[in-house]
Amino acid sequence: GQEKLSCNPRKENGSHVVLCELGNPMKAGAQITVDMELSVSGLEDMGDAITFQLQLRSKNSPNSANASVTVTVPVEAQAVMELRGTSLPASTVLPVSWHRVEGSRRLEDHGIKVEHVYQLHNKGPSTVSGVTLSLAVPNQLGGRILFYLLELGTEGDVNCTNPPGLNAEQV
Repeated sequence: GQEKLSCNPRKENGSHVVLCELGNPMKAGAQITVDMELSVSGLEDMGDAITFQLQLRSKNSPNSANASVTVTVPVEAQAVMELRGTSLPASTVLPVSWHRVEGSRRLEDHGIKVEHVYQLHNKGPSTVSGVTLSLAVPNQLGGRILFYLLELGTEGDVNCTNPPGLNAEQV
């Protein structure tokens, strides 16, 4: 039959140990199967695997220091990332008669200001680090300027690399 084990976590020689009592007394030649489910936190920086050492010890056995078995379990952190974006204003129409003023440093001579805001959200369940987000913005269409990239700003602990041609005319 199945029964639940009584297990107690403790520290032993600087290692975290989980000690489970399998039963006492056991008949000679008894065979048992144990399924264990462990919940381990803080694995984000552990690499791609975690190793456990399992050992069966008996107080009555003539050889109570039985050899241990190493079990390696692959670790895979999962996180769902969501990118949200918006443009302010949501739509823009230039008058047909409008023309860009070459060499001007006034913003209004280069078009209507449109701000694009992107938010990257981690929906979990794991934390993430070292995320790279690349945004490709078409700044030309048919050899003519479509978007004049003026500036790039961030909030929080984010590092960005400015794209080539950012504010090339120093507007």
